Amino acid sequence: MHPKRSPVSLHRSRSLARRLAAGTILLGALALAQGASAATPADTLVIANGIDDMKSLDPAESFEFSGQDQINNIYETLVEIDPQTLKPIPGLASSWSVSDDGLTFTFKMAEGRKFASGNPITAEDAAFSLQRVVKLDQTPAFILTQFGLTKDNVEQTVKAVDASTLQIVTDKPYAPSFLYNALTAEVGSIVDKAVVMEHAGEDYGNAWLDTHSAGSGAYVLRAWKPNESVVLDANPNFNHEVAMKRVFVRHVVEPATQLLLLQKGDVDVARNLGPTDIASVEKDPNLKVQTELRGQVYYLSGNQKDEILSKPKVMEAIKYLIDYDGITSQLLKGQEQTHQSFLPAGFLGAIEDKPFKLDVAKAKALLAEAGYPDGFETEILIRNEKERVDIAQAIQGTLAQAGIKASLRSVTGAEALSIYRARNHKLTLQTWGPDYPDPQTNASVFAANADNSDAAALVGNLAWRNAYAATETTPMVAAAVVEKDEAKRAKLYEDMQRHEQMASPIAVLFQRSEQPALRKGVDGFKTGSAVASAFYWTVTKTAQ
Repeated sequence: MHPKRSPVSLHRSRSLARRLAAGTILLGALALAQGASAATPADTLVIANGIDDMKSLDPAESFEFSGQDQINNIYETLVEIDPQTLKPIPGLASSWSVSDDGLTFTFKMAEGRKFASGNPITAEDAAFSLQRVVKLDQTPAFILTQFGLTKDNVEQTVKAVDASTLQIVTDKPYAPSFLYNALTAEVGSIVDKAVVMEHAGEDYGNAWLDTHSAGSGAYVLRAWKPNESVVLDANPNFNHEVAMKRVFVRHVVEPATQLLLLQKGDVDVARNLGPTDIASVEKDPNLKVQTELRGQVYYLSGNQKDEILSKPKVMEAIKYLIDYDGITSQLLKGQEQTHQSFLPAGFLGAIEDKPFKLDVAKAKALLAEAGYPDGFETEILIRNEKERVDIAQAIQGTLAQAGIKASLRSVTGAEALSIYRARNHKLTLQTWGPDYPDPQTNASVFAANADNSDAAALVGNLAWRNAYAATETTPMVAAAVVEKDEAKRAKLYEDMQRHEQMASPIAVLFQRSEQPALRKGVDGFKTGSAVASAFYWTVTKTAQ
């Protein structure tokens, strides 16, 4: 949070308990009902997942994995991701075009669409939604502000021409697909202006939308109890048929507990099982496993504010002190693959180069050159989640082989993000997922840093979070995003990745393959693969 918003945050913390009190009763009743029976209701989807990273359900603020999953099912965007093909398709905009000079984008709103409130969806709602993102300037705002939208100009650059026509004017003639892809991100969600304004103060309804919904997606938010559960109810005005009339997401941290709940029939989907748990699922005739290659990557990064980690040879040595293939084959069987570049496989410009492997002798030589022949002491910040703890412990062990004594600081997901976004870490093990299906989504945060000062507060930017100026690649990122020749654009991304592999304090480790486990008869659950968040509304259930 920005310090200037602390009064709003104080009000929010006081009101959060009041707003969720009624929801607590509902959540408790659902939990008791599940404990009393061996099967979930036929029209209810129950998911076990770690959701302790959720800080807000306002699409202008939310930037955490589990929050994005909920928002993807509560709201719609101008351009949507097809849950079957994972390609951009018309959403609340039925069509779009760009002017000859490449600066003015025009969107025609789909006819007859309504919010959950029953209010018609207009271009004015779309303009208001995108404007409030820029004005609030929360973590995900950069996805829109990178097009030259600012607090001062957004009312002129994003506006409703009439009830059915939205116009966006950018500062440069970007590759058109870049803007369309960016608008599929959750931050591009369209909110019901009339409903939000009923609860808006100077915060544009931010405090209210943290714990309420005002969308047109498949579901509306019924209740959210932080670190415990989320309940969503079907939106009767949604544009598609929805079989699951309620979704209940239970916060369950331990994979063993998730597996037990799944085996008992208390949950339909378990999303955080480890390799041993997956092996048990595969032997159970009542259960099944899905495997989807996600865009999410694991990385280990070093804060360049740290005197030791700021030495390039130190971070290079650390990259040679990770047993990439050992961790993926022995620890993460089937759930991660070694991947050492910031663009996930499948994206334009992605490379397969893997220049690093465990080489203790080489690492020791690099540490000696950096002035630390006997190693040093440091700390690895991690989210308290079994898989991350296991990976961190494995890295801790190989770092020790070169004299680097790394303690583990294990905290909740929300706390880990807060520390990291404040640039108060040393080493940290984190994950990152694309916000939209365009290479710029990762290039702009891994390889570009417009202002490395603390005052810039570019909390959504990974280079900034690690105090890495990215001097050489920042201009490359700027050039790639306006390059209309696809082959030339791909080459720019390839070159910047190869530079970052050697020069960046961010070591990309693995690309995730998520393996949700489901009850037999539960079909249509989509994790979003490499380009989207989860889809709940596509799920159907048949009795077994």
